[in-house]
Amino acid sequence: MENNKNSMGLKIALGIALVLFLGTGFYTMNLYKESNDTKKQLTEEKQLVMNDLNAMAKQYDEAISENDVANANLVDARARIQGLIDSLKISETNVKSLWRYKSKYQSLQKEMDVLLAQNDSLRVENSYLATSLDSTRVRLEERTVFTDSLLVQNTALAEVVENAAVLSTVGLKGFGVIERTSGKLIPTERASRVDKIRVCFTVAKNALVQAGDQELYVQVIDPNSNTLGLNDQVQFGEKILNYSMISKFNYENSNLNICEFVVSKGEDKFAKGRYVVNVFNQKDLVSSSEFTLK
Repeated sequence: MENNKNSMGLKIALGIALVLFLGTGFYTMNLYKESNDTKKQLTEEKQLVMNDLNAMAKQYDEAISENDVANANLVDARARIQGLIDSLKISETNVKSLWRYKSKYQSLQKEMDVLLAQNDSLRVENSYLATSLDSTRVRLEERTVFTDSLLVQNTALAEVVENAAVLSTVGLKGFGVIERTSGKLIPTERASRVDKIRVCFTVAKNALVQAGDQELYVQVIDPNSNTLGLNDQVQFGEKILNYSMISKFNYENSNLNICEFVVSKGEDKFAKGRYVVNVFNQKDLVSSSEFTLK
């Protein structure tokens, strides 16, 4: 009798354990599925924001192309939008980051509506000024008012874009050059004639970065996957970075154009093929570009 009770108790305990095991497995599977769904949704949301920013950039391009003389304020605003696009490409895909970029996009959309509306007004008035000499003085005064307003709006746009306390770069280009004895540099795509690789980029203005001495790591990779130049290493935590050179400069809280040179080691010639140029802010890749030598 006692054995039967023990056997029954064991069966009940095993049944409870099985139910708990199955419940835990079902809960774990649900968590995994929800995590994957969330990650997929964040990736899709990030792409939607990227599409919106690209559409905004296209609108600026169209507005600029409609003028015989490019509006400097629109050109500057277009460059800042591109800086935000480049930043979004390398940003982490998480709720906090995505929310920040979506908020900035909404602010930028409002600013762009004002800028383009005022640009349209200026374009119409310029056309009118060409055919109406009697009202030239009045129209010029109105144009000045609109231009001042456009400048104020563009300044507000710049303050929105300057969001992170890290340096970033735009307009990265790499290309081969021939160096004359006079010091004159001649761009060339012929690998056999290249003396040096020239790397040029613009350090974007960021009011959150303290002025003073700064540095970025430049990496040039040849068609054989070799890192050209110094090919030294630097370690940031668990990440090791091979770099071609360190670009050191004095940052003064304004856009800064920089060009550097990377040479081959010894008497080695530059190989034909595709070259990759990367710029790192410590361990973080801030811009990338490619070029080909024939």
